[in-house]
Amino acid sequence: MAANTVTPALPAPATPAGAPAPAPNPAEAPKLGLPLPVLHATVLDWYEANARDLPWRTPDASPWAVMVSEFMLQQTPVKRVLPAWAAWMERWPTPADLAAEPPGEAVRAWGRLGYPRRALRLHGAAVAITEEHGGEVPEDHATLLSLPGVGEYTAAAVASFAFRQRHVVLDTNVRRVFARAVTGVEYPAQATTAAERRTATALLPDAAGTAATWAVAVMELGALVCTARGPECGDCPLFTSCAWQRAGRPPYEGPARRGQSYEGTDRQVRGKLLAVLREAFGEVPQARLDAVWPDAVQRARALDGLVADGLVEPVAQGVYRLPR
Repeated sequence: MAANTVTPALPAPATPAGAPAPAPNPAEAPKLGLPLPVLHATVLDWYEANARDLPWRTPDASPWAVMVSEFMLQQTPVKRVLPAWAAWMERWPTPADLAAEPPGEAVRAWGRLGYPRRALRLHGAAVAITEEHGGEVPEDHATLLSLPGVGEYTAAAVASFAFRQRHVVLDTNVRRVFARAVTGVEYPAQATTAAERRTATALLPDAAGTAATWAVAVMELGALVCTARGPECGDCPLFTSCAWQRAGRPPYEGPARRGQSYEGTDRQVRGKLLAVLREAFGEVPQARLDAVWPDAVQRARALDGLVADGLVEPVAQGVYRLPR
């Protein structure tokens, strides 16, 4: 075993939903081959020198701006999110602005970001924030979790990045960095495990503000250097202490990791149908939808799915529109 690989952590008591992450217990801290303060300083210094200049990270970015970015960034690259986020914030700079519009307008503005149910969920969150929280994104983690469409990751990310709180923020990039640097494997498990949460908690700095910066710094490291394919290990600040590197970069041995196909799938058909509805600004007859895809069975299945998801409303027999 490499000298800096993880020693199995002792089982930790469950943290109540919404509670800040507990302070690290030295007996449970992963062994990385360098003290935690050095680890923190190394990653934070790298982040200060290499962080991308993103509008939702500026000091004057509102909690709503941060929340919108987190919804959009799920499974979508930053370069695609940037123009959509800018247009969204110009049109709806506050939750109340979005809540005043029909949900279909959120779907229309979502454009080609993909996974358009996120638009409906963000609209639902805006309505709840407006009606139940005076139009202000709540600061409390548990309250954030109670909002429509806000799951564990989004609640922790907003609490951390918008309000500078101390929470474990585990996205795909963070999990990959910890899998390689701490555990010595190329990729994390497909679903987040309790062991990953214990590792992330043990590595979290004590001070809330530092922990918030640490969370985004590790995320940035995974996005820019410790990437899924073709990691730039020579540019990594953790190169000499990375368990995976020191073990000789052993190849992944877990379940097959298949990329998500798109061409010819129901997802592609759904996207084509939604594009017609987004561009129509009104009701659309069945014939216009039929023209976008030749397979009638697949087309009907995709349309039924859009209706079931609340992304499309039937107005009359063979007539559809975005939800109002």
